[in-house]
Amino acid sequence: MLRRFRLEEPESVAEASELLGRFGDTAKVYAGGTELLLAMKEGLVQYERLINGKKIGLNQVSADNGTLKIGALCTHHELENSVLLQQRLPALVKLEQNVANVRVRQAGTIGGNLCFAEPHADPGTLLMALGATMVADKGASKREILADNFFVDAYETSLAADEVLTEIRVPTPGANRKCAYLKFGYLERPSVGVAIALSLNGVVSDVRIAVGCAGPAPKRVAEAETLLNGKSKDEVSRNLAQAGAIAAKASQAISDLHGAQDYKEHIVGVLLKRAFQAAVS
Repeated sequence: MLRRFRLEEPESVAEASELLGRFGDTAKVYAGGTELLLAMKEGLVQYERLINGKKIGLNQVSADNGTLKIGALCTHHELENSVLLQQRLPALVKLEQNVANVRVRQAGTIGGNLCFAEPHADPGTLLMALGATMVADKGASKREILADNFFVDAYETSLAADEVLTEIRVPTPGANRKCAYLKFGYLERPSVGVAIALSLNGVVSDVRIAVGCAGPAPKRVAEAETLLNGKSKDEVSRNLAQAGAIAAKASQAISDLHGAQDYKEHIVGVLLKRAFQAAVS
């Protein structure tokens, strides 16, 4: 059962930031509510105030000078049906089509998903591999946070207490840029997710690998990337087992209802091989 709380309805980012700064840990931004309200109903977290972000806007997808800009309040449903993303970033569209279920995709937002930082969420892993940045806004000032640095731990991000996530910026992939995200799980939430992005022009280059869902937070795996960079497709195929083992350890997999640690680590290696094949095919 939900305890009583006050609903604040700011009409600008500056107002929302001021409320967060004034009320501190007793307040939280409310977007789709698919994660937050469930946690509050279960008594896992409690807030005296919820700050409704829906009147602020922030639900547009646009392209600007080689960058795709995704408003933080875009729902998963809006993203899976975005014509612009279907044309320029189909890997994200495919991910969004498989987030949770229809009810969650209709209400849940990309920004809410990222800020709640639930360990078994999908988008953060792919955005990390894509080299995305998150725009944190106080109204009077903004800063960009690399996706690599956005997630600190389970349910914890690098946003300051009075910052609002307003936008996700993703470099538009060029013609030779390939990417794929694969996940595995037998519950509604994935047990393991692996994303890879690379350039393919004779050799494999500029590889980015990220692993999520297995541990507390998604991780980029630079050591595994080094094994693949500058190699032919055949050389990469021979190195994928070693890269998968490195990525498995980097995932900081933990045993939970979604699987045992060693099982998740094994799946990381399997998914990395399949993700590479999916990206280059």
